[in-house]
Amino acid sequence: MRYIIIGAGAVGGTIGGRLAGSGHEVVLVARGAQYAALRDGGLRLTVPDGEFTHRLPTVDGPGALGTLRSDDVLVLAVKTQDSEAALQAWGPAPVEGGGIAAERLPLLCAQNGVESARLALRRFRRVYGVCVWLPATYLEPGAVSATGTPLTGILHLGRTPGGTDETARLIAADLEKSRFEAPVVPDVQRWQYAKLLSNLGNAVEAVTGPVDGEEAAALNARVRAEGEAVLAAAGIAYASAEEQRAARGDKVTLVPPDGPARGGGSSWQSLVRGTGTIEADHLNGEIVLLGRLHGVPTPLNELLQHLANTFARERRPAGSMPVDELLRLADEAVAFLQES
Repeated sequence: MRYIIIGAGAVGGTIGGRLAGSGHEVVLVARGAQYAALRDGGLRLTVPDGEFTHRLPTVDGPGALGTLRSDDVLVLAVKTQDSEAALQAWGPAPVEGGGIAAERLPLLCAQNGVESARLALRRFRRVYGVCVWLPATYLEPGAVSATGTPLTGILHLGRTPGGTDETARLIAADLEKSRFEAPVVPDVQRWQYAKLLSNLGNAVEAVTGPVDGEEAAALNARVRAEGEAVLAAAGIAYASAEEQRAARGDKVTLVPPDGPARGGGSSWQSLVRGTGTIEADHLNGEIVLLGRLHGVPTPLNELLQHLANTFARERRPAGSMPVDELLRLADEAVAFLQES
């Protein structure tokens, strides 16, 4: 199989680089400065076992590849806010032997949140969800780092909305030859919703910096509690904390990189790169949506969604809001809801 990595940033670049390093055929898809850097200098992947430069075919869209192969696997690794444009571009791509990608090729959604798989199912027949447990950083064009060892990450995968098949098992086998654990599960959405709950704190980290103090940690817990209440009201199951710890064990231990330390997760990185967008609408915003549908108040997630979007739109520096200011705004949001 040939893997076409649509969005060669932190997650996509790491998956693509590791697959290439174990001998698999990989094509990278990127835009702008990242596309130019990958095309001209290759993908520089820094991992605990060294720094590797992978000079891989790099394109900015399906047109550059012409007719796709029948053994291609599309790996969607863009941020969710960019999913619709990517799906619109790649769905109609012709495939050898007839038909188009949306009809014939498997599409893996290797992203945070749960919305991309729903978007993909509107266009693609064969959609696979991936729960991404992969600490990785992309701040500089052409360079990606992942600090997990002995495994680079754990990628639960399965059909969306549920089930497994031989394609999933073949892909998992390739990933497991490439420094990942890739459990094939019939209920991948349980794992994705569990990851969604942990990602609700991404916005806290993005606007105030690393969550390493008691006050910020307590706010994170309150934000997560809103999410848990919403999922309970919606009847949505998710993997428990104990189940996640048992699955992960000590398989992905983070080691300090030789270069700059990993300053934060995906939302923080979006602000550092000044992209102008952030994924909060599909993390905190998913909880807000479900809360409104099922009558559960979500003032803290609403606040974080608003703040993260404001920071991205106005290109404010990551981590520039004092924790005390965020806590004041959080208390005001809760009080306003109680009074209204």
